[in-house]
Amino acid sequence: MSTDNEHCNSLINETSPYLLQHAHNPVEWYPWGRQALDKARRENKPILLSVGYSACHWCHVMAHESFADPDTAALMNRLFVNIKVDREERPDIDKIYQTAHSLLTQRPGGWPLTVFLTPDDQVPFFAGTYFPDEPRHGMPSFQDLMQRVHDFLGENEADIRKQNETLITALQTMDSGTAASALNALPLDAARQQLEQAFDERHGGFGSAPKFPHPTNIERLLRHWATAQTSAGLRDQRALHMVVYTLERMARGGMFDQLAGGFCRYSVDDQWMIPHFEKMLYDNGALLALYAEAFAATGNPLFRRICEQTADWVRHEMQSLKGGYYSSLDADSEGEEGRYYVWTPAEVRALLREDDYAIFARRYGLDREANFEGRWHLHVYRTLAQLAEEFSLDVTEIEQADQRARKHLLEARRQRIAPGRDDKILTAWNGLMIRGMAIAARHLDEPEWAQSAERALDFIHNRLWQDGRLLATCKDERAHLNAYLDDYVYLIDGILELLQVRFRAQDLSFAIALAEVVLAHFQDPQGGFFFTSNDHEALIQRPKSAHDDAMPSGNGIAAKVLGRLGNLLGETRYLAAAEQTLKAIWPGIQGMPHGHASLLVALEESLYPYQTIIIRGAAGTMIEWQTMATRPYAPRPLTLTIPDNIATLPGQLAERSPRQETVAYCCNGHTCSAPLTDSTAFHTALLNNDMKDTA
Repeated sequence: MSTDNEHCNSLINETSPYLLQHAHNPVEWYPWGRQALDKARRENKPILLSVGYSACHWCHVMAHESFADPDTAALMNRLFVNIKVDREERPDIDKIYQTAHSLLTQRPGGWPLTVFLTPDDQVPFFAGTYFPDEPRHGMPSFQDLMQRVHDFLGENEADIRKQNETLITALQTMDSGTAASALNALPLDAARQQLEQAFDERHGGFGSAPKFPHPTNIERLLRHWATAQTSAGLRDQRALHMVVYTLERMARGGMFDQLAGGFCRYSVDDQWMIPHFEKMLYDNGALLALYAEAFAATGNPLFRRICEQTADWVRHEMQSLKGGYYSSLDADSEGEEGRYYVWTPAEVRALLREDDYAIFARRYGLDREANFEGRWHLHVYRTLAQLAEEFSLDVTEIEQADQRARKHLLEARRQRIAPGRDDKILTAWNGLMIRGMAIAARHLDEPEWAQSAERALDFIHNRLWQDGRLLATCKDERAHLNAYLDDYVYLIDGILELLQVRFRAQDLSFAIALAEVVLAHFQDPQGGFFFTSNDHEALIQRPKSAHDDAMPSGNGIAAKVLGRLGNLLGETRYLAAAEQTLKAIWPGIQGMPHGHASLLVALEESLYPYQTIIIRGAAGTMIEWQTMATRPYAPRPLTLTIPDNIATLPGQLAERSPRQETVAYCCNGHTCSAPLTDSTAFHTALLNNDMKDTA
């Protein structure tokens, strides 16, 4: 990036740290908006659209090689109107042009995304990702490419117009299909079989390198184990094995920060050894929830430790003083990917006493060959039990030595120049982390984590909920951009999980208000939900994606939370919208069940009676009952513990009236038990619910 701070382009007034990184480029960048689009149309100049994000390594590489170069910038300024987009602030634009890239190239996209658009309609006619400053690896130089693309448009305008028409038709019809008249459970079993076929028996996870965590798929297998039975009437232990083995290998691998906690984006190899070093909030929100649920299901102490380290990292490094969670940490520091995280044996030896070093070196592979560009990135090769046997020590002694060593290395690492932090606060990603913190707080009995989630929720409610609508992002006290479907439904999902830890009436009211906006402004009359609202900026496509990618499908989470709210409140509009979503997307679910894991949660909860448990009583007397209800992993119940001093409740919750003693109302679908005032009877009802959960 340019160091010429005298020059400023039109990005200088933006809030996005990624856009501000390019504000002093010699490129005359514009943010996406009327100024740039009108300029392109008025001057009849094609648009060069560049999409990236702050933590993206190859975005930094292309910025350094090309966007900071005066000669390259001069060519860009002469031939194009140049628009820079932060994909985290404008996921609508990113979704559209990533899809267009795939249609044009028949290859998957990525970042940086480089797309050339015709000036009058913003339709892409050429697309790619990273382009080097010099020809290499079969790719032309970026300068050569730009000249060729510009010339090609001038010489083949008629053909490009025809191509554009075909592309627009493809974009506008790709999410259409014939809705189902009825739903069935076949995709639930099909997804489990598809995941087993993709399972890596040796290293865990699914598929080959690069290997992503895919938390929605792992959660699908865990739910399958908890709720389905084999032909012999037993739980599917093979499904549980795939979950546990994958989570153990990820936890011991280099994708997990062994010193500070938190997960990187993905592993570049199939052994979970070397990550792409960027750390994203959304990954960690989903993985925190998953490890907490896996701990509840298995009692595995490794999973507890991963939750503790990840939650502590988020609270101490990724949460603002005002409550909101920050977005990400860069992969790079001092111009090198991973520099902040890697070590040499000499560096480690200088920090530790000799006996601790001997244990640490064996545990993390410092006695092996370097695994990352001549240095060592920490990867667990030996368990504490294996080391205890090897060194003839008690496991507790090995664990204490490991803790001492990690503490010393972490303190030393904090003296290094840290990767940049993208400190904008995104509503959707905060929703994912609120959910993760709430689930982990419930299963591990950590009230401080629930308090962290509560602070984030209050920040979103106070700063990004304005005039009855959500805003998507906030940076330096400036909240802006019309929120997307994911913002609303991820936040509802987080609220519903937080309500199960501690109940606040205003949070339930907020969730209902959010749901009403979703129905009013995002719903497709044909079923399902668009990614953008009906009063959003008009773009070349209104996306309505249903499959999961790095984050769960907005349609999947919408169907889930509307189903849960509908059952909780007795609100038939919510239940109908959830069912219509499943029916509208049914062809996609049938065609690729494991690619729609978030929708399968909603499907399962639609097909089988969903359980809600309401406990009323004095605040001090409900603890035993709440603890009883927070039993080992049971994914389908939603349990609210509501103090008697909350008198006004919405929907059918108003019927769950307080009494002179603690009382519980247990419901399966629309069928509820008589009020239970005896703890033994309540415990029996929970056991019966557990039995029905596997029926």
